[in-house]
Amino acid sequence: MAAPLHIVCPHCDAVNRVPSAKLPEQPVCGKCKRPLFGGHPVELNSGNFSRHIERNDIPVLVDFWAPWCGPCRMMAPAFTQAAQQLEPVMRLAKLNTEEAQELAARYNIRSIPTLALFRNGREITRQAGAMDAAGIVRWARGKS
Repeated sequence: MAAPLHIVCPHCDAVNRVPSAKLPEQPVCGKCKRPLFGGHPVELNSGNFSRHIERNDIPVLVDFWAPWCGPCRMMAPAFTQAAQQLEPVMRLAKLNTEEAQELAARYNIRSIPTLALFRNGREITRQAGAMDAAGIVRWARGKS
């Protein structure tokens, strides 16, 4: 039997142990009892970014964006659609670079939107520029 996966709750940031076979069965958080996957990107910030990147055993795709960025706002619905297609094998998350400037600087974000794919706490690849939902899904699946 496969080892359980650690999945960080998008609501309370608790780390849950979930058997991989149970991922498609809409698991809930052991702490807050809310769904671990809801088909929406998780809003990250300076306080919870490291926990989600380092403690999730599934890949985490982060959209580095800003509210003033037109292409970022245009891509937001596509990113949500991609979350609906990629969960539960991948977590999608958004980080507002205006509110978390230190993280944007740490990851050397020079243009937005930038998608960065993390696995086991490490960035494995990135892509700058807006994409449609199909492009996001195709790129993410091809890189994970």
